[in-house]
Amino acid sequence: MAESPKHPRILVIRRENIGDLVCTTPLIRALREQLPQAWIGALVTRYNATVLERNPDLDAVYAYQKAKHRAPDESLAGIYWQRLRTIAALRRERIDWALLPGGPHASALRFARWVAPARVLVRGPGDRAAGAHEVEQCCNLLTAMGLRYAAPAARVVADPSEVEGVSALLRARLGAKPRSLIGVHVSARKPSQRWDADRFAALIERLPVAQGAAFMLLWAPGSERNPLHPGDDEKAERILARVARRPVVPVATQRLGQLIAALSLCDRVICADGGAMHLAAALGKPLVCLFGDSDPGHWGPWATPHELLQPASRNVADIMVEEVMHADERLRARLPGGAPG
Repeated sequence: MAESPKHPRILVIRRENIGDLVCTTPLIRALREQLPQAWIGALVTRYNATVLERNPDLDAVYAYQKAKHRAPDESLAGIYWQRLRTIAALRRERIDWALLPGGPHASALRFARWVAPARVLVRGPGDRAAGAHEVEQCCNLLTAMGLRYAAPAARVVADPSEVEGVSALLRARLGAKPRSLIGVHVSARKPSQRWDADRFAALIERLPVAQGAAFMLLWAPGSERNPLHPGDDEKAERILARVARRPVVPVATQRLGQLIAALSLCDRVICADGGAMHLAAALGKPLVCLFGDSDPGHWGPWATPHELLQPASRNVADIMVEEVMHADERLRARLPGGAPG
């Protein structure tokens, strides 16, 4: 940092999916720890911006809308006009460093060029030397800035109003706060990560739980028949019909902030690889995670206790209910004092 200002102005540009952005928060956290007086901002998509809300390591979050994600009442002209305003605002910040931890994606490079920082750092093949995980490779950009390499835990902060909303659902359904809460997230974007309704139902029916414990069933809302944005309403209905005698609170998470809040209330979480898994890890939740056709060495939960199951077929359909039950038992045994059931 010898050639940089004493209090550098740093912009992190990350435009990919939820999990990618969550895996970038350790880099942001390490920047703040080593440069407490720096101005640190992030440029992300509007779809993901909630991941960074209330993050204490950031001074500002700028979000833009991808044209393909525009709402029915949004025009392309309006989206591009707002984007130009965002770029103009960032140019006025006089950025010293633009960091591209997602690599040399064309759109990220364009944004970096338009913002006109003094320096641009792009993650490349050489950053694999830091380790196999996405977090490790993102954080290796620190060394190119002349900083100490570090890869702390990810950080996501729940919105208190969203937390209260989910807490109210729990109270309405259960009558009181549960002694412990097990989150079961049943949605997954990739087909190889989708465990079917019958197995989720059998798991909830058979998983031993202590008196006063409860489950929270989480899913992406919408019909599975929606060709543009399929959800898991029908899957959730099938599960709930099977587990009517168990203490289960259904929460179709309408907003990303609601999902983060719901996960923050759980004592542990069972889910497939995906955005919810990374959010739960960033909230410090112990996890049982089901991996299909993805690399757990690169995308596994970061810096939180977890049990990871991946069959040789790389399809979660080949994971048995008993395997998940045993993984949950092992996870609880590893936690300080043993986790309540």
